[in-house]
Amino acid sequence: MTVIDTSTAPSAGDPLIGSFAPSPAGPVDGLPLVAPPVIPLPAPIQLARFGRRPLPFLFRARRELGEVFTFDVPIEDRELVITGHPDHAKSLFTAKPDLVPSMTAESPLRPIMGEGVLTTNGDRHMRQRKLLLPPFHGEAIKQYEAMIEATIHRELDRWKQGDTFRLAERMQAVTLDVIMAGIFGVEGEPPEGSTERRLRDMTRRALSMSEKPWFVPLELRNLGRTEPVGLLKRLIDAVDRHYYQLIRERRAQPEAERGTDILSLLLSVTDEDGVLLTDHEIRDELITLVLAGHETTANQLAWAFERLTRTPAAHATLRDLVRRDDEGAGAYVEATIHEAMRARPVIPLVGRHVTSDWQLGEYVVPAGTRISVAIILVHHREDLYPQPFAFRPERFLATKPGTYTWIPFGGGTRRCLGAALAMAEMRIVLRAITERMDLEAPDPTPEREQHRNVTLLPGRGGQVTVARRLS
Repeated sequence: MTVIDTSTAPSAGDPLIGSFAPSPAGPVDGLPLVAPPVIPLPAPIQLARFGRRPLPFLFRARRELGEVFTFDVPIEDRELVITGHPDHAKSLFTAKPDLVPSMTAESPLRPIMGEGVLTTNGDRHMRQRKLLLPPFHGEAIKQYEAMIEATIHRELDRWKQGDTFRLAERMQAVTLDVIMAGIFGVEGEPPEGSTERRLRDMTRRALSMSEKPWFVPLELRNLGRTEPVGLLKRLIDAVDRHYYQLIRERRAQPEAERGTDILSLLLSVTDEDGVLLTDHEIRDELITLVLAGHETTANQLAWAFERLTRTPAAHATLRDLVRRDDEGAGAYVEATIHEAMRARPVIPLVGRHVTSDWQLGEYVVPAGTRISVAIILVHHREDLYPQPFAFRPERFLATKPGTYTWIPFGGGTRRCLGAALAMAEMRIVLRAITERMDLEAPDPTPEREQHRNVTLLPGRGGQVTVARRLS
């Protein structure tokens, strides 16, 4: 059992961010292979324990086996080498892409997303990334900020004092509206009967279905496939009808009338041979951005308040600074987000399939090995983050997050495209809720993590009660 320490008071002389001992890592040639220790449990039991409680499972494995260990996955006879060292993460994130293709191509989301930017590798991934990067950076993000502000305040207007609800669900409604605006150019409530309205409503229904316990067997049945089968296929087909309908409608419009949203961008670009993208290629990019671009941010906001409502000192400091509009409020909001993403990263693992022998400290694994950086383990290193199970935004007030020591967005050429948008959303939403509401946890017991798809979310959905409305 893992005990979560929610104390915020540092020990005397305790640095808020420490340092770690270097560990050799990277592609090697000619060194003898040295296998990491294997978790000493039958593979099905390993998978069951990881699926039920991934955090204690990983923390215990590191405590008993060390920095690097092997997780025996009983699916297609796979083994997964897991590491929690920043130097090992750096070696994988900075290597040439052909040496470390992403394991997202083997993700259970592959049959749903198709060949979007998240699930492809090599030259195709780099072309897709280059195409999609501009709408998620710089001036483009500033254009979204007023819309994010309006969206969250519309949501907060509905909250009543005494209401108890799952914050993750409320935040998903907000972040879905934000990503729909950025991708499809639809702000606020789409017109009744419009394709955009039907697409949004069908997307919400599909996402709701994916949260049901019966959805897990569907994912397992489709693991390793590139196309969905069975009930999952019928669900995806129902969603796809609306995506393809909207693509056809927009394609029929004159280019000058399409707007500046991502769908319009995709309709106007060509591949390396000068050929326009097909409807299927555009569909894959759109559904990837919708799925990856809203649920993770919503769940991260739910985790932030799950931690804050159980850490009174940090919560009180945040409220005081924000409500006084103190000049330090912005920095504390940012630090709170950084700490929430450190303590409860929504994506706990990122994987690479190395094509060369690879050194991980004292171990050398052969080409073809699947290596996963355990973000949650990097973020809970005692040498790097003293009292790692404490929630302490102060860690990040005087120190910027490290490139390879704070990695909730991954790293290198696979770093999350939407990182800047996600941070903007979280800053605006966290501040707006704090300005207008006092939230409490109806049950003070920390929420256990729930493993869904490749993400972690609060087991009770980040349940909160509106203790007081200020406006």
